[in-house]
Amino acid sequence: MFKFTSSEVRDLIIAFIVISLCFGIATTRKDVQTILFILPIVMVGVGTGFILHELGHKFVSMKYGYWAEFKLWPQGLLVALVTSFLGFVFAAPGAVYTYANYMTDEINGKISIAGPIVNIVLAIIFILIAALIYPIASYSESNTLIYLVCCVGYSINSYLAAFNLLPIATLDGSKVLKWNVGIWLIAFAIAGMLTLMSMTLGAENIVKLLLGY
Repeated sequence: MFKFTSSEVRDLIIAFIVISLCFGIATTRKDVQTILFILPIVMVGVGTGFILHELGHKFVSMKYGYWAEFKLWPQGLLVALVTSFLGFVFAAPGAVYTYANYMTDEINGKISIAGPIVNIVLAIIFILIAALIYPIASYSESNTLIYLVCCVGYSINSYLAAFNLLPIATLDGSKVLKWNVGIWLIAFAIAGMLTLMSMTLGAENIVKLLLGY
C-alpha cells in the first residue's frame, strides 16, 4: 500500500514545479512570454514523467517490503535551473531513498530501472496518441492542444529515460549496469533511440513516419 509523508508530498510538488520551469526555459531559450505559454503543456509531460518515474521506484521498493521516500536535493534543483539556461536540463532534483539494512544488486537494479521503464512506456504512449490525434488536430483548439501535449510529453519522457540510464554514480543507470549489463544495454539503447529521434527528427516528423505521410 502506498504511503506518503507530508514532507515527501511537499518535496515532490517543489521538484515538479521547478523541473517544469527548467524544461520550459530550455525549450524556449528564455523567452518569458513563450515560457508562460508552453509551461502548462510542459507540466503535463514533466508531471507524468517525473512523478510516475519516482513512483515507479517507490512501488518496486515497497513491493520488496522496503520503506521508500522521495527526498528533494536542493543542489540538484539549482544545477537543473542553471543548465536549463544552456539549453538542456540536468534533471536530478531528488531521489526515492529506499531504507534497507541489506539489498542485493539485483533488487537495487530492479528498483532503479523501474523509473526509466515508466518514462519509456510513457514516451511511446504519448507519441502513439499524437499519431492518432494528428489527422484531426486542426479541427479544434482542444485537439491541437492534446497533440502538442503529446508531442512534448514524448520528448520529455524519452529524455528523462535516457538521462537517468546514463552510467553515472548518482543516476539509475549505474545501479542497473551493476546488476545486469545486458538489461542496461537494451534499456539504454531504446531510450537513446527515442531521444535521438526526438532531437533530430522531431515529434511531428516521427508522427508522420508512423502514419506513412
